Parts: sequence; structure tokens; C-alpha cells
Amino acid sequence: MSGHDRHRSLWEHYYKECHGIIFIIDSSDKLRLVVVKEELDMLLQHPDIAGRKLPILFLANKMDLPDSLTTVKLVSGLGLEKIQNKPWHIRATNAVTGEGLQPAIEWLTDQIRDIYINKRQ
Repeated sequence: MSGHDRHRSLWEHYYKECHGIIFIIDSSDKLRLVVVKEELDMLLQHPDIAGRKLPILFLANKMDLPDSLTTVKLVSGLGLEKIQNKPWHIRATNAVTGEGLQPAIEWLTDQIRDIYINKRQ
């Protein structure tokens, strides 16, 4: 779902049935990092998300642009290291060229598969 204000209220309608989360970050927009962190914190605290071991894939988009934040700075700025109860991964990406997307989606697919295979056993 889009991160625009008018779409954020729709996000929670998908929480109960989701098996993983893709959270896209505009790594060139340093000014919105505080807003992104607030949205991420609200997502992680939502009752339909908080108690579940959902994998979260962070796509650090626009890494090709000058002065974009590195994945290390994004991890620190968003406090991702504090996420203890969910597997997460951050990947530098470029949506225009597709760079980084394939391995990122493969990581998420593997995580979801592992969670559901272990649930059945």
C-alpha cells in the first residue's frame, strides 16, 4: 500500500491475513525519516502485527541517487536493530532498474516458507 496519508488508514485492513511485510523506504528523503520511523513503530505495535513472527523486508529504494542514506544509516535511523521478535532484512534497491529486488524477494519468500513449514511440523 502507498505511504501517502490518504492510504495509511487502509493498511490495517490487511494485517490479519498477511504473511510478511514489505516496507519501502525512500532512502533519498532524509527529512521524512522521522515520519517513516513513526509509521513503522505504529505498524509494529498494532495488535494484529505485534504478537506474530512476520518477516519484514525493508527495501531501501533510490540508492542510486546522490546523498541517499546508506542501509547502515537507515537501520540506525529507524531503530531496526531493536526489532527482536521478527526476522527482518534491509536491501538497497533501485526500482527503476530492478537492482536488488530479486534477492530481496527471495529472502522474503524463504522466510515465509520457513515459518509455514515449521508451523506444520
